Amino acid sequence: MRRTSPLLLALLVLLLLPPPSQLRKAGQGRRLKVGRRLLRRDRVRGQGRQGRSGDSRHQVPECSEYSDSEDLFVDCQGRKLSSIPTASSWSRAPDHLLLARNRIRALHDGAFSGFEGLRSLDLQQNRISVLEEGVFLGLIHLTTLLLQHNRLGTLSEEALIPMPALRYLRLHDNPWSCRCTLDSLVRTLQVPSNRNLGNHARCAEPVGLRGRKLRQVDPELLCVELEPPSDPPDPQWEDQRDSTYPLQPIPIRGKPDATTSCHTYLFPTPRLDCRSRDLAEVPADIPGDMVHMDLSQNTLRRLKARDFVEARSLRSLNLSDNNLEDMDTASLSGLLHLHELDLSNNNLHFFHYGVLEDLYFLSLLRLGGNPWVCDYSIHYLVYWLRLHPGVSHSGLLCHSPPELRGKSVEDYVHSYNRACSQTEHSQTEYGQTDPELWVTSMELQEEMEPAHLRGQQKYHVTRLN
Repeated sequence: MRRTSPLLLALLVLLLLPPPSQLRKAGQGRRLKVGRRLLRRDRVRGQGRQGRSGDSRHQVPECSEYSDSEDLFVDCQGRKLSSIPTASSWSRAPDHLLLARNRIRALHDGAFSGFEGLRSLDLQQNRISVLEEGVFLGLIHLTTLLLQHNRLGTLSEEALIPMPALRYLRLHDNPWSCRCTLDSLVRTLQVPSNRNLGNHARCAEPVGLRGRKLRQVDPELLCVELEPPSDPPDPQWEDQRDSTYPLQPIPIRGKPDATTSCHTYLFPTPRLDCRSRDLAEVPADIPGDMVHMDLSQNTLRRLKARDFVEARSLRSLNLSDNNLEDMDTASLSGLLHLHELDLSNNNLHFFHYGVLEDLYFLSLLRLGGNPWVCDYSIHYLVYWLRLHPGVSHSGLLCHSPPELRGKSVEDYVHSYNRACSQTEHSQTEYGQTDPELWVTSMELQEEMEPAHLRGQQKYHVTRLN
């Protein structure tokens, strides 16, 4: 048997091996397969976090979880979400879900599957223009639904039927199209027992119904639709269309409404956000259950009497960064539970006597950034603070007169009183202000009037030296 040369065997092995380029391609192929497998795994995880959106390019940011009286609140406000996260994203299904100030455009059927225990849902200040009829299926415990400040033009009563416990529904600041498709919703809102559903929502179109509240519009007018003639439209047709809707009297321009002018947040505590709304006066109809109200960065110049008389539950009130020059004596009347008041960065010179008398529980008062005038008119504020030592205050500095600028207002009042007491003491020594010499106008009249002409005395004057 012939022996094969080692050299010949080596040549045969080299001939059977593939070229080096193919070996490199095979290695690259294996690496590509591994990369694709890892990418698929990451996509699946991303989809789980993203919910039903199917978009793996954006991950859901972390939402805050906190408990109050055994209720779980999940706060996803302002997180740039474009879809509803899944209920399994948190430790347990939440009782209250806050999704305000996001980028949600549509709510599809089954979007809240797994949230059957939800009792409040805040979807305000999104971009919602589509809301399918089955989106709220299973939410039988929901009592509060906030949909204000979105882009909804129509909504069917069918979408509300799965929520038998619904008691509070906010729909204002949406461009409602008051046509036939809105008929069932309008009739539902006008049921007397639904007095807290859609109170401030108004028609945006057609022109004949624009501005009317959904709760007040005649449902029979919603399906009135005049078709234009096929020929070039006659100007009289426009008049006929507008005359179809009964004319409404032009309302007297009143104060802006708090619910429509401001953003309302109910959780974790009721709060009315009216910042930077270009308000020239305190809005009307402040909900009585509001605990915090922010009116900063507006153009308020004066607080009128009873401006906050309906806001009896307020604990904090922010009026900073306005143009406040004057506060009526009764402007803060009724705020018996107010704890914090911010009046900084305004144009206040002094307080009228009695303006603070209802603030029994005030603990924090911010006064900085005001041009306080250090004369006798500022004394009331200092005396009130002295009688309420539990009130922490800041920013009370003289702005005028120039010789007192930058000095503490309290130091000015103290020095004023000390100077007055010294003056009174020196005058008393010379008999110029002896209390025994004080004569009232009534006493002077009694002395000058003849005794037989004096009638029955209605008043008795007692001098307290």
